[in-house]
Amino acid sequence: MGFFDFMTEEIAIDLGTANTLIIHKGKVVVDSPSIVAMDRVTKKIIAIGHQASLMQGKTHENIKTIRPLKDGVIADFEASEHMIREFIKNIPTIKKRFFRPSLRMVICIPSGITEVEKRAVRDSAEQMNAKEIYLIYEPMAAAIGIGIDIMQPKGNMIIDIGGGTTEIAVIALSGIVCDKSIKVAGDVFTNDISMYMRTQHNLYVGETTAEKIKVQIGSANEELDNPPDDLLIQGRDLLSGKPKQIEISYHEIAKALEKSIVRIEDAVMETLSQTPPELAADIYNTGIYLAGGGSMLRGLDKRLSRKTDLPVYVAEDPLRAVVRGTGIALKDIEKYKSVLMQ
Repeated sequence: MGFFDFMTEEIAIDLGTANTLIIHKGKVVVDSPSIVAMDRVTKKIIAIGHQASLMQGKTHENIKTIRPLKDGVIADFEASEHMIREFIKNIPTIKKRFFRPSLRMVICIPSGITEVEKRAVRDSAEQMNAKEIYLIYEPMAAAIGIGIDIMQPKGNMIIDIGGGTTEIAVIALSGIVCDKSIKVAGDVFTNDISMYMRTQHNLYVGETTAEKIKVQIGSANEELDNPPDDLLIQGRDLLSGKPKQIEISYHEIAKALEKSIVRIEDAVMETLSQTPPELAADIYNTGIYLAGGGSMLRGLDKRLSRKTDLPVYVAEDPLRAVVRGTGIALKDIEKYKSVLMQ
C-alpha cells in the first residue's frame, strides 16, 4: 500500500466557469482562467489559461476561444478535458515525474447540478488517470474554506457568487439543509455592463473590456463610502463605426447591475424563508458569509445586509475560499467523508 501511495498524487480542483484553481500539497499551484484557444482547421489546442485569455476577442477566423464551462458545469467535454489535463501536467511535482501518476481528486461542483452533469465531471476526471474521485458541493467547500466548523449542530448561511452560478446554502451538521442555485453571477454582471454600454452610450465593447469595467469600478450601490475614480473606456461607436472613448462612473455600473443584484437578493430571501426556525435563530446570531469572486463587488455586502437585516461578512481571499475548503477536505478525507460524494 505504501508503494502505491508513493505513486499517487492528491489534488483538489475548483473547476470554475471563470477560473480554475488547483491545490497540490496544500499550496495553490494553478490559478488560471478557464479558457481554451483552438485552431478551427486542425482542431488542435493552441493555448490554455492566461495565454488563451489574452487572445479573447482578438482572434482571426482560424482560431476560436472556448470557455469549456458554462453556468458552473462542463459544456464542452473535449475542451474541458484537454484544459484540465494541461493544468495538471504543469504542476511542478507532476511535471518532474517520468510516468503519469494515478490521482486522488476532490472536485467541487455547484449544488444545483444534475446527475448527468455530475457524470460529465467524473468522466473528465477518469480520463486524467484518477483512481479515486470525490465530489463536494461548492457552498460546503466554501464553508470549510472560510473556517466554519460544519460538523456542529449550528446553522450557517453561505453565499458563493462565482462566474456562472450563485450558490446559496444553509449548512448544519455536515449537510445542506436548504439551498438555492441561480444562474446569475459574474458572467451575467459582465453581460449587463456590455448591454448598458450599447444601449446608453452606443458603444460596443468586448467581453474583456466589460470585465475590466466590472473589476475596476463595479458597484452594487449607487452611493459608496470610498468610491473608485471614473474610468476611460474605448470601444467601437455603433453609429459611426469609428473607435471611440468615453468616461464612465461607478453610478452607471450600479444602474447596469441593478436587475441582476435584485435577483440575487430575492434568491437569498427565498432561502431564508425556507430555513427551519432553529437554524434561522443561529443565522440571526452568526450572520451571512460571502465567498467567490462576485462577493468582491463594491457595496454588495452592505446591500445584502440592508435587505436581510443581518450582518454580512466577506471571506478573506474570497476567490480562493472554495478551493481552500476543497483542499482541506482532501487532506482529511476520513473526517469529511459525510460531505464527500464518491
